[in-house]
Amino acid sequence: MKPFILASASPRRRDLLAQIGFIPEKIVPADINEDPIEGELPRPHALRLACEKAQKIASDYPTSVILASDTVVGIGRRILPKTEDRDSAEHCLRLLSGRAHRVFTGVAVVDADGLLRSRVSETRLKMKRLSQTEITDYLDSEEWDGKAGGYGIQGLAGAFIHHISGSYTGVVGLPVYETRNLLVAACT
Repeated sequence: MKPFILASASPRRRDLLAQIGFIPEKIVPADINEDPIEGELPRPHALRLACEKAQKIASDYPTSVILASDTVVGIGRRILPKTEDRDSAEHCLRLLSGRAHRVFTGVAVVDADGLLRSRVSETRLKMKRLSQTEITDYLDSEEWDGKAGGYGIQGLAGAFIHHISGSYTGVVGLPVYETRNLLVAACT
């Protein structure tokens, strides 16, 4: 297998890659504007961001294989933010409490010839109705910091999800099935 560059600083993505036997040669986070385009829906937003991240790093490393990903939480047509403060995390938790939602994770790989391949993983989830104590305790944990939709399923909030259909690893941040297939196609 050819070496590849991971365009993400996420330790969860590195761990998931290692879980399936893929270790990036280099980690180079892509700093792009992640704001949705007006009217953009969650699925195309996740795919666009993953592709833009991969292409940005590929422009700096044109002969390397680049892997990028982006996770988006959506309720209907609405894109929930990556929470950066307690108020936005609480707002997201209140929106998700007792409701079904979807998590879309876009994965993009640019091969050494510049060919872009991409996929979107869609997972449907339902969160239990949260009590004020559960919300406060989760906010106090600060696990929400920088997480799409204000929660991380791999931590304390995993106990809030009573139904999941799709890729658990996609919700964590990197759907390993789709990722492995894209990397094998680009690196062999």
